Amino acid sequence: RRWLRQHECVEKLNMHAILSASAGQEQLLTELLVAYAKIPVLIGELISVEVWKHKIFPVLCRLEDFKPRSTFPIYVVLHHEASIINLLETVFFYKEICESAEDSILDLIDYCHRKLTLLAARSANGQTVTPMELRPEDLASPSSIQAVLVPPQELQKQAETMEFEISLKALSVLRFITDQVESLPLSALTRMLNTHNLPCLLVELVEHCPWSCREAGKLKKFENGAWHVVPPEDQVKMTKLDGQVWLALLNLLLSPECQRKYHFDGFNKSQLLKLRAFLTDVLIDQLPNLVEMQRFLSHLAVTEPAPPKKDLVLEQVP
Repeated sequence: RRWLRQHECVEKLNMHAILSASAGQEQLLTELLVAYAKIPVLIGELISVEVWKHKIFPVLCRLEDFKPRSTFPIYVVLHHEASIINLLETVFFYKEICESAEDSILDLIDYCHRKLTLLAARSANGQTVTPMELRPEDLASPSSIQAVLVPPQELQKQAETMEFEISLKALSVLRFITDQVESLPLSALTRMLNTHNLPCLLVELVEHCPWSCREAGKLKKFENGAWHVVPPEDQVKMTKLDGQVWLALLNLLLSPECQRKYHFDGFNKSQLLKLRAFLTDVLIDQLPNLVEMQRFLSHLAVTEPAPPKKDLVLEQVP
């Protein structure tokens, strides 16, 4: 009962955040989340649901005697992760929210890295979530009656579908974290650049673009929770998700602090130089900041950057 009450509160906060954001009045909510130190609580909750989903849920589905009258409670747990990451995506735009995460920002960076690695791996193997798999009812709110009646195997499919959406939200959260490079703890920066090598992971996402696919000769892109057929005249248009990847790359590669810390060795350099093929005039027209990226990559191609200074002795453990 206590957990369900907690879930209900998160759902209400999530809805409130979306409505406030659309009305441009999210200031009060962010102030309260900071004042009551709720961001570390939400991050802890997010990770505990993720652990449950990966360690408990598959075991439950394999049990022969697992024939519940209703799978609704399980659906609620799966939906809980989606609600929290959605709430974090809405509020992490603000610097004070990012700062109020304190040490748990490391856990959130790890979480986002896990989600994006999964996304990149699936798309590299050609396992995109096809428009046929991703039905609107799969992502319906927990009040949806279908969740009561679906068998556990069907529930697993829904969980995979949700995982795709959650990973895309994690991408946005990560981009907002990279916006605050200056005010992040030192360990957070080391974790993003050296432990996880996020710049190379983002290059992988640019290359394989998991949110677009071709079906029956038509280009489809995933936006606002659904797949849409893209008309030929709009195919070169940058989507919000493309923008998030490029902005995160700009933050991680062009900030002086990051350039001092990142190790531009042979492998990293060759991966980053792949971006030059994607920096077309059409793309730069849509995001003019990318001129700086183009300049940086041209410089990187002909120089050997200095190795990073190893000045961090103490490192926080998530």
